[in-house]
Amino acid sequence: MTVDSLKRLLIFIVLCMAQVLVLNRIHLFSIATPLLYVYFVLLFPRNYPKWALLFWSFGLGLVNDTFSNTPGVACASMTLLGVIQPYCLELFVPRDAVEDFRPAVYSLGISKYIYYALPLTLLYCLVFFALESFNFFNWLQWLECTGGSTLLTFALILTLESLRTK
Repeated sequence: MTVDSLKRLLIFIVLCMAQVLVLNRIHLFSIATPLLYVYFVLLFPRNYPKWALLFWSFGLGLVNDTFSNTPGVACASMTLLGVIQPYCLELFVPRDAVEDFRPAVYSLGISKYIYYALPLTLLYCLVFFALESFNFFNWLQWLECTGGSTLLTFALILTLESLRTK
């Protein structure tokens, strides 16, 4: 196992433990729940094998579904995010960047990182809460949960990015 794989496994375990043990119990105003494990998919570098990205995304969603009692919701949402992430990253990576370019605030800049991470976080929350509610009779609550969770999750992602070193 390479050092990169061990780091990735450690981040996987830490984000799963944080989500399951702490963040799943936070419900601001009964609508906003931080879904910080989305950050894991945002960390994958450019030209990472797509099958491995899907494997990691599916595994993270499966672990969170298992411990959060959301059968298949996080798994499907994370797998979709794993499919979309490489194409979204290519929009913001400079053409002359190295092959294993790693997305971060210090490498992309704050504005490009926001344009990269915010739509992916919003997409994840939209799909997650749409699958969780599985109806649109109470669409106002669905929008509140999606918007609140997106903002809370994105604030936590930016906080982690500010603590991250090169």
